[in-house]
Amino acid sequence: MEKKLVYTGKTKDVFALENGNYLLKFKDDCTGKDGVFDPGENSVGLTIDGVGDVNLRMSIYFFEKINAAGIKTHYVSADLNNTTMEVLPGKVFGKGLEVICRYKAVGSFFRRYSDYCTEGQDLPAYVETTFKNDAKGDPLVTKDGLVDLGVMTAQQYDDLKAMTQAITKIVADDLREKGLDMYDIKFEFGYDADGKVMLIDEIASGNMRVYKDGQYVDPMTLNKLFFA
Repeated sequence: MEKKLVYTGKTKDVFALENGNYLLKFKDDCTGKDGVFDPGENSVGLTIDGVGDVNLRMSIYFFEKINAAGIKTHYVSADLNNTTMEVLPGKVFGKGLEVICRYKAVGSFFRRYSDYCTEGQDLPAYVETTFKNDAKGDPLVTKDGLVDLGVMTAQQYDDLKAMTQAITKIVADDLREKGLDMYDIKFEFGYDADGKVMLIDEIASGNMRVYKDGQYVDPMTLNKLFFA
């Protein structure tokens, strides 16, 4: 099938397919700084052989589980030999929206709200949304902000929140079976031609904060533990 490059990303390239779908090509480039891997960084800092393959493997594993649970995603199929994933067409909210679900008060959440919580305190699948904007530090935005600014409808937000909590539970339960505790996870959502919300992008170790026996597990180690 013919494919045409439409976007070159930090960790994936995007191609348009003849059938109207898109093809994501996973790369071995990782975000980081000074040669150190950091999922929170906004620029490519290093290349790790095989990371594209393992990110695709984890994405396939979870997308298939999530689809089977009746939750809408953009996932169609994947080709591990070529490190590619075929996805449905969709639009992002605004110029890109990240959604974080938190089970523990750590990271930026704790830094912001430390007057009101202790580090590592349990949170009830707390959902927060941020606009993707490196220059502005990915600013937080509320439901009212998203609706009033015309980024999404109130119904789309409610669907997005419910889907985020359901997907997070699927991932966290799976990790727990492997003796791993997920503290938080980051997703991206978009919508189809009918305005229906769907999970997009990937579900990879670099998008989640995971601990084992109280110790932080870095994404590359998490990949090894997950597929052991």
